[in-house]
Amino acid sequence: MFKITPVKGGLANVDGFFCAAVNVGMRTNPANSSDTSPIDGDVAFIRSDSLCDLSTVFTTNKFQAAPIKHLLNYPKGFQTDFLLINAKNANAMTGEKGIEDIDSIFEKLREKIEVTNPIMSSTGVIGYRLDQAKITSAFDKFDFQARDSDETARAIMTTDSFKKELSFKVELDDGGEFHISAICKGAGMINPAMATMLCFITTDADIPKEDMDELLREATEQSFNSISVDGDTSTNDTVMLLANKTRSSYDKEAFREALNKITFELAMMILRDGEGANKLVAFEVKGAKNLKEARRASRALSNSLLVKTALFGEDPNWGRIASTIGASGIECDDRLLTIHYDKLLIYSDEFRELDKEREDKAYKVMKQDSFRVTCDIGVGDASYISYGCDLSYEYVKINAEYRT
Repeated sequence: MFKITPVKGGLANVDGFFCAAVNVGMRTNPANSSDTSPIDGDVAFIRSDSLCDLSTVFTTNKFQAAPIKHLLNYPKGFQTDFLLINAKNANAMTGEKGIEDIDSIFEKLREKIEVTNPIMSSTGVIGYRLDQAKITSAFDKFDFQARDSDETARAIMTTDSFKKELSFKVELDDGGEFHISAICKGAGMINPAMATMLCFITTDADIPKEDMDELLREATEQSFNSISVDGDTSTNDTVMLLANKTRSSYDKEAFREALNKITFELAMMILRDGEGANKLVAFEVKGAKNLKEARRASRALSNSLLVKTALFGEDPNWGRIASTIGASGIECDDRLLTIHYDKLLIYSDEFRELDKEREDKAYKVMKQDSFRVTCDIGVGDASYISYGCDLSYEYVKINAEYRT
């Protein structure tokens, strides 16, 4: 067996990795506008003192940003030792010039430090080319030997209200151990296909490349691809796993569990930070004809604006739940459907109208910070769970003022 233990310090726990961030003037306020702390960084790096295997999952948006296109220009299976990250500018919809700008930036980087196949990730406003002078000015400020996960995690925030970082130590039965750590950003434009989010995962485990690819896809599907804040998918979404294999230890099941745990917990942080969100809700669809239909209905519920506003208003309006399931196009029958809020039966063929007692109980469920909506379709045995949040006045305010 194995033991997975949370540890403080984020990325700094992983052998052979270094990280830091500086401010070069692109961010002029703290990442969290309500924060009174000093202005956070806006350019950051994660580097390894040895070459890393790399696995990635990118946005399904057809207009992928320049950093993604730049990375995909490398040969399949390439290794890297340096990741550069910037906030405030997505470098998306910038054409070939956006890719050329990254190459120019890396030319300047090589004047300061030896790097192999450097890669870049960006977040911020779409449609503007990078300010090369500002970004490259960071290279004179970076301490390339630093291990500051805190400032790196804060530097990638946009509308996030708190930093998102996690780290685990994994101890194996044979006495070996390895670490897996991650930082993440995301609060809005979150759809069950990833969305305005970046996640960078590092490990010193001796994991085979084929396992990296398999387990990252699996973990992403169960975490970042199962959450929705607003149903929008951005151009830069990236989940990235970097393994420098500085430790000889590895166990596939232990790594799978640790990776699933770290990605799921980060995904739940994104939901709880959902630009004014107050509630985290699991939408479980079971009894569906097949997995595809269970997933479709569950994701429809987590995306529905009418469902989200009902959650915000703490209104136990099961009609919005039923309507969304029916509109999803899956095989269903209102005579077979049941809906529960936590363990409370809200709808069935026998109880189609809420009586006063059950409605009062439903209000109490909906006042909780988190709860589960379970919809049993009654036609099969497939199930799927998506996760969503409510949609508040604050969400509108944040996004109306995004560029200001």
